[in-house]
Amino acid sequence: MSLSSKALLEALRSVVDPVAGTPVVPALKESDITLSGTGATVRVEPGYVTSPAVRASLTEQLQAAARQAGAQQLTLQFSDTVKAHAVQSGLKPIASVKNIIAVASGKGGVGKSTTSANLAIALAQSGARVGILDADIYGPSQPLIMGVSGKPVSNDGKTMEPLRAHGITVNSIGFLIDADSPAIWRGPMVTQALEQLLRQTNWPDLDYLIIDMPPGTGDIALTLAQKVPVVGAIIVTTPQDIALLDARKGLRMFEKMNIPILGVVENMAMHICSHCGHAEAIFGEDGGKHMARELNVPWLGALPLAKSIREQTDAGTPTVASDPNSEAAGLYRELARRVAVAVAALPKDMAGRFPSVVVENLKK
Repeated sequence: MSLSSKALLEALRSVVDPVAGTPVVPALKESDITLSGTGATVRVEPGYVTSPAVRASLTEQLQAAARQAGAQQLTLQFSDTVKAHAVQSGLKPIASVKNIIAVASGKGGVGKSTTSANLAIALAQSGARVGILDADIYGPSQPLIMGVSGKPVSNDGKTMEPLRAHGITVNSIGFLIDADSPAIWRGPMVTQALEQLLRQTNWPDLDYLIIDMPPGTGDIALTLAQKVPVVGAIIVTTPQDIALLDARKGLRMFEKMNIPILGVVENMAMHICSHCGHAEAIFGEDGGKHMARELNVPWLGALPLAKSIREQTDAGTPTVASDPNSEAAGLYRELARRVAVAVAALPKDMAGRFPSVVVENLKK
């Protein structure tokens, strides 16, 4: 059977990422395929960074599909380039940050900050360049969670250098005020402080910047959603009805701002006993999954309520960093992969591809 680039293209496009549940190479084109007799060389650009283990798994699946299309030999050339994606209309992306992801919840106490930290570290462990910005001005928790302290320095008197922990860059109002000093500020001051943290931090070139958003859907969260150039939002909730009620409001707020919903994460979905390993859904079961299905948004997964996660977080060593081989760390890595795949599927940022048009009034 002669090898056809069209048949090979269709076969490779049919391969689905086993974790994300979406095609591995949806944007593959015939121009990415070079035929050579009964073999082929294919340029694969998933749009996210693939770890060696993920790449080996995807390679096996793609080669199996290629054999069914008649290819006796398939050489894959992976490109792990993460592209910049479109943000809200009227806003400009930050030059050194390709993709800003907002992690939000309708209410506090659902583990949003813990999820943000582990998500950021998991993305970094995959090989991506990642930062995290603690946007909860009233209750910054990332300094404690990330186990980092000190004040950002300024090398030019205009911008501040972010701190580093667990392979990612971090900034927070918590680095700039005393740990026991409350931020007694009104809304406009809070949003101004956040914008300064975002835009006056000397972020290195980042593939992803995770924004740990303040809880709720009040004026502050709404203003941030309007002013921070994000590519998408993640909603963190717990399974019980009272949390889901507020999570819906948070989700709807982002939709009104025309910000894509990358998906819903159900935290504290199952309590795991540290003594016997018994699992019990003390907060209810599958509430976040049902909400995602009802509102037609992606379901990113469920995370357990485990004593170890709390202890590791309080110690400044989040689970993915301190216990990478644990089941919980694996769940966070799956979450990170689903998020990376979801971002890769978003519309690309086209603003930088076109030159600025300047209209001059030339006098004769």
